[in-house]
Amino acid sequence: MVELVGILNITPDSFSDGGQYFDTAAALAHAAQMIDDVAFIDVGAESTRPGAVALTDDEEWQRLEPILTVLIPKYPGRISLDSYHPATIRRAFQIGPVIVNDITAFNNPEMVRAVEDLQPTVIISHHPRMGIQEAHRLQPVSTVEQVRDDLLTKVQLLMSRGLRRDQIILDPGIGFGKTMALNEQLLTFAALVPDFDVMIGYSRKRFLGDHRMDLEPNLAAGKIAAGSGARYLRVHDVAGHKHDLAV
Repeated sequence: MVELVGILNITPDSFSDGGQYFDTAAALAHAAQMIDDVAFIDVGAESTRPGAVALTDDEEWQRLEPILTVLIPKYPGRISLDSYHPATIRRAFQIGPVIVNDITAFNNPEMVRAVEDLQPTVIISHHPRMGIQEAHRLQPVSTVEQVRDDLLTKVQLLMSRGLRRDQIILDPGIGFGKTMALNEQLLTFAALVPDFDVMIGYSRKRFLGDHRMDLEPNLAAGKIAAGSGARYLRVHDVAGHKHDLAV
């Protein structure tokens, strides 16, 4: 059965919610609202929209600390951290374990060292070997086979550092350095890697079209991903998906 992953953006400039949960109290209330309907909550403090300004790890932690000090103990094993900063991951683990969601595909050797030391469950999200903003401007990847092969190479790397196969979730990285046609194809990515749990993050992204903020195109994408074998759907509108996808 497909499960939902709830998105919690602790950002003032998110493309999807306009900073609605930048306030700590609002973020914690939204997490409480989602938690009963999701497998876990994915918390991120840096917007990855085109044109967004990158944060230092200290800036990222200033946003995350008041949230994570509450959520990690309150919902053990059900918080993932959307970060590519190894220092942030290590700081989070001083509070308690989190799932590590690196949207830059563990391209940073220091992130690889961090997960080798901490041995968490990880989400490997496909990303070209370039900066996030560069990936938005360029289109270096056009085939599902390249996405699959790149991810499986990272799987082998992390397994060589002690992670088990059941600690690894794959995400094809829709929207990062991909053509629009490939983004649509990647909804069915799970069918290419049947031996792995796959998370598909399509929610409100540009390839869905002019009405991408509406529930209907998101539900349509979710049904395709679920029908292709995805284990997790990473979404903003948890309530809408819960009701209409019968997850």
